[in-house]
Amino acid sequence: MAETTTNGSNGNGPSVATSVNAAPPKPTQKAGLEDIIAATSEICFIDGKRGRLVYRGFDIHDIVNGGACFEEVVYLLWYGKFPNKQALTDFRQKLSQHRRLPREVVAHLFTIPTSAPPMEALRTAVSELALYDDDESTTREAHFNRAMKIFSQISTIVAFDERIRSERDLIQPDPSLSFAANFLYMLTGKLPDKETVRLFDICLILHADHELNATTFTARVIAATLSDMYSAVTGAIGALKGPLHGGANEQVMRMLQEIGDPSRVDGYIEKALAEKKKIMGFGHRVYKTEDPRATHLRQMSELLGKRTGNTRWYEMSRRIETLVLQEKQLYPNVDFYSASVYHLMGISLDLFTPIFAISRTAGWLAHILEQYSNNRLIRPMADYVGLTDEKFVPLAERE
Repeated sequence: MAETTTNGSNGNGPSVATSVNAAPPKPTQKAGLEDIIAATSEICFIDGKRGRLVYRGFDIHDIVNGGACFEEVVYLLWYGKFPNKQALTDFRQKLSQHRRLPREVVAHLFTIPTSAPPMEALRTAVSELALYDDDESTTREAHFNRAMKIFSQISTIVAFDERIRSERDLIQPDPSLSFAANFLYMLTGKLPDKETVRLFDICLILHADHELNATTFTARVIAATLSDMYSAVTGAIGALKGPLHGGANEQVMRMLQEIGDPSRVDGYIEKALAEKKKIMGFGHRVYKTEDPRATHLRQMSELLGKRTGNTRWYEMSRRIETLVLQEKQLYPNVDFYSASVYHLMGISLDLFTPIFAISRTAGWLAHILEQYSNNRLIRPMADYVGLTDEKFVPLAERE
């Protein structure tokens, strides 16, 4: 068809020639979807320039300093408001009722090779949970009940798998304990003290949600197909397993162990920077200043160091922070100080990411519930840069 033009004048202005065959404007494309808005949400807000993290309108500093427990934050993320005392009591009771795993899932955990990474065991077990959920209803009530079940059982899976791998007897969940206290109890077999529970509570709160990160986006994409909640969470766990997202704090702790002593920090970091090696736990796609979660974790690392009489991990971390900020203008992110915090709590390195999953499940489920409530299939476009006019050659004629 020949190109034609139309007169864009309405009699009050100049004529504008436009081609009816003109290509539509090319969609905006950025590597990694950086700064691309992919959804609307009321759950979490990040102000990267000011270093703010906000859950449902509440600043993370106010939530932590105000003494909120993890269950209160989960309730906030799911229901859009903080619970009163009775609502919190009822919510905790419902969550505790779902902590026990189906016996078939427990039996299967014993068949997983003890050499398997805990994240692989978690991913498999969460997918298996779907086989033993007989409620196929998709009402709002059913979705929330299923969210409570998944959220409660993930912590039990992680604790059970760790005890099986270390050849220790399983510790059944205690419904009288809070979420944080119960997990530590199932993991260690000992009732934790109040201070440890509070510190772990804060860790869970800080990791609970972080807008459309890779795992949350994965969960929403799966939920948007109207697949089941177990599939969405399983997909998110798979995304979290990647070292560029969920495994960074484990790598931080390995770096600290390799350095070994505060006196060796300068030489190690200077050599790493000279060789252009990535220092794990620094920089963030969104934050241009300090990650607000790192503020609390730094304080906790120092507190636990003094409490345990072992401050070298904190001392090394502080010196690394100073050098990297000075040389690279990069601030620590949530992974940097969480490494020493978890280590000083006696948690093994390969549980760092599963614990991240335990906490972030609260946010994943909040976003899945939000996606279900006003769903539209998520289907972005690709910026195609390949060939378009190749001529097909039959097999017999190809050289």
